[in-house]
Amino acid sequence: MAKTIGTHNGSFHCDEALGLYMMKLTEGFEDAKIIRTRDQAVLAECDAVIDVGGEYKPENLRFDHHQRGFLEVFSSDYQTKLSSAGLIYKHFGKEIIAKQLDLSKENPSVEILYQKMYKNFVEALDGIDNGISQYPQDIAPKYEEKTGLAARVGRLNPWWNQTDVDIDSRFEQAMELAGKEFIDRLRFLGLAWLPARDLVVKALDTRFEIHNSGQILILDSPCPWKEHLFEIEKEKAIEDKPLYVLFPDGRDESYRIQAVPVSPNSFESRRPLPESWRGYRDSELSERSQIEGCVFVHHSGFIGGNKTKDGALQMAIKALEL
Repeated sequence: MAKTIGTHNGSFHCDEALGLYMMKLTEGFEDAKIIRTRDQAVLAECDAVIDVGGEYKPENLRFDHHQRGFLEVFSSDYQTKLSSAGLIYKHFGKEIIAKQLDLSKENPSVEILYQKMYKNFVEALDGIDNGISQYPQDIAPKYEEKTGLAARVGRLNPWWNQTDVDIDSRFEQAMELAGKEFIDRLRFLGLAWLPARDLVVKALDTRFEIHNSGQILILDSPCPWKEHLFEIEKEKAIEDKPLYVLFPDGRDESYRIQAVPVSPNSFESRRPLPESWRGYRDSELSERSQIEGCVFVHHSGFIGGNKTKDGALQMAIKALEL
């Protein structure tokens, strides 16, 4: 007989929609039947229960977070209380990641993605479902944000004045919506974001071959490098932090030179490109910098370009000297 997963009936939220979708990605529950009810006798007979029942007992596959005294978090690095999505992810996330990306559970990439997916995807759903504000509540936001996943799932619930809607069918739509976004994000992180880490590691390992300062990195390809760089700097306790990153433009033979920001999402650079170069282009920039092949330097000094890799490297070296 197919296994059963119980959850509550009535209005639904993103956390149980995603939690159930993830549960059906695990071994043994792929073909599980979902039962939506609050009848405790029926729930007691289910193989797993999510977001209802008043119990958090993972050994019995009971995953509720509404009961008094529940304070479970993802790890000691977090303060956000888990919702049912976070509970399922905490206990089955590594299995799901390994299976979806065809990796062994022991592959180091699984742990990296397990942490990354929680931080960048699941935690927000936990916070929203548990009513945890992102910022002090005495600060009014400058605009409303109603396009997030939790809001879109919520809008699948029937309107207050609709009476002819099949809510179970809507819940299935909610599961597919939340689940597809989860899988899409996981595939991006596993197949695009994570491979970029290898390029950053290589660039850091060879930085002293590029320049004796170790403060210039050259990437083999344009890629999302900032977050990886900061994480690896911390892991390796790098003191002489890189100031410039060079990478191919991707459209031709030219190269970009980018100043490393003070933090991954900051617009402030550790050392912007020289002020005397900023806002100039082409021959005028080449004349000012005394470097052939210059293409541009942004007026803020955070990025520039040269027609060749060697020209971009010369720009980085001269920027260090200036």
